[in-house]
Amino acid sequence: MDMGGGHGMGMDMGGAAAAPAPGMAAAAAAHAGMRKHFMHMTFYWGTRSEILFDGWPGARGGGMYALALAAVFALAVLLEFLGGYLSKSGRRALAAGAAVHAVRVGGGYVLMLALMSFNVGVLLAAVAGHAAGFLLFRAGLCGGRAAQVEDGAKRFLDPAAGC
Repeated sequence: MDMGGGHGMGMDMGGAAAAPAPGMAAAAAAHAGMRKHFMHMTFYWGTRSEILFDGWPGARGGGMYALALAAVFALAVLLEFLGGYLSKSGRRALAAGAAVHAVRVGGGYVLMLALMSFNVGVLLAAVAGHAAGFLLFRAGLCGGRAAQVEDGAKRFLDPAAGC
């Protein structure tokens, strides 16, 4: 018997092959029918990506990929809108402000999960969405006042995302 301290599953049993455990054969058969799924762990370019949901947009073509990028862009703009709303609301509606904050933080986490696809297009869409939302809702281009520093207080712009 090989007692060399190996961490492998198979050990030399004197020439006899070890039979798999009873439940192992069923698990191996079930796993054989599943499709192979791999996830990128580095940034990459490409339209074949899975963003947030299994198979979406996947290999459905460039149109679905563009739709996914538009959704990421819109989510980033929405997060900037909510951040601008929170900075303007003050203390007048504390419960509504808490609900808006919860939606904003939840949206930030969803956007972070989309970025974990490591697709460069998704990253660029999120950054462009935050920039556009900042210009529209926080810099005063959409009818609102630009964020200003109050007298005697050092108040800076809120961070764009909750993470």
